[in-house]
Amino acid sequence: MARGGTTSYALRRMRANRRADAEQWNMRRRECAHALLNRHWIAKEEDPDLFYAIRDQYTELRDWFSEFTGFSLILTRTMAKLDKTPVGAAPWMGFQEFRETRDYALFTYALWFLESKTELDQFVLTDIVEQVSEQLVASGLALDWENYQHRLSMVRALKKLRQLGVLRHIDGEETDWAHDSQHRNVLYECSPNARYVLRHFPKELRAYEHIDDFNEQTIYPDTVDGELRKRRHRIYRRLLLEPAVPDREWSSEELYYVQTQRRTLIDQMQFMFGMEGSRYREGLYFFHPELSGEGSLFPTPAGVSDLALLLAGELRRQQGNHDWYVTEHGTVELTRSDLESLLYRLKERYQDYWSKGHRDMKLPELAEELASHMAEWKLGQWVNVEQVGERFEISAVVSRWIAEYSWDEGEDGA
Repeated sequence: MARGGTTSYALRRMRANRRADAEQWNMRRRECAHALLNRHWIAKEEDPDLFYAIRDQYTELRDWFSEFTGFSLILTRTMAKLDKTPVGAAPWMGFQEFRETRDYALFTYALWFLESKTELDQFVLTDIVEQVSEQLVASGLALDWENYQHRLSMVRALKKLRQLGVLRHIDGEETDWAHDSQHRNVLYECSPNARYVLRHFPKELRAYEHIDDFNEQTIYPDTVDGELRKRRHRIYRRLLLEPAVPDREWSSEELYYVQTQRRTLIDQMQFMFGMEGSRYREGLYFFHPELSGEGSLFPTPAGVSDLALLLAGELRRQQGNHDWYVTEHGTVELTRSDLESLLYRLKERYQDYWSKGHRDMKLPELAEELASHMAEWKLGQWVNVEQVGERFEISAVVSRWIAEYSWDEGEDGA
């Protein structure tokens, strides 16, 4: 009996250890998947532990992303990168540091300059300016480097390349060059990651006829299987890269897939990312059950996210007292006056807990900032309603929340 009991205990312990090892492996894979999805890349010299974890699970990660999203996983001796593209570009997907379209153009031209460089090649900022200027002139374009704003655009582009690790800074500062381009310069070194910034296109660029064609990640055969694969990729890409996708934004074929493959969608997102999916009347939504160090989650740390949650609660409290128009999709349409009126109520009640900036804002400014923030998270948008005019359409998902500030016990109003 004693010997048999010892054997049984040893087997249970071995099984428990295997389950623990498997769970640890799953957690590590999800950590890798989140990092690949939310970072530009993972450099070995900056995060060696994560880089080697991705290398250890490379095959499984590569196969999953290829099967469900069409994204390619690139692994080199120095970095790992998920080559990803949204189904449709949105303003919030850009570089927050950039202020002009000219910044993006110079960012791209600087990458063109780096294509001729090899790892550890050194050069100065004026070399980039000179060659980019020649290329612009050859294309029938030109920049005025005497113009301070044009130099600032180049500064923002180069600083972004430095932040990404594409340019290695040796000496000098870009802002000094912007103030005195005749006597100041910056010395750089080329990183091996420079050629991996721009994504790889499946076709020659001249073969694309429409701007939307650039969003395709893969060439699909003109067959039933090819169409199904394309549909699956588009759906997973949107669910992973957009804050929320209501049913009304899917095509009829995509909506059929979302509805009939709901269980598979939920299982796969949970398997690879640990995300939880829930089906509501207005759509299938996914949530992170815990705070994640990768990516941005709503509500954000910014105070304007608090305003959005407070607005959700006020809408629920006041809906029976107003004749706001509720659409068939569950969205609520508000005039600017309605939105400002709701914010006035919230300001009267909660402004002591707001930042000084929000307390001092006039209601139209506050409404505009809140509307912009909600639009970034696809929680609302300005629409033109026929015969009525402009309305702020608030997503039905907002109705799932209600929020108030909580007071510590003993405070007035507790």
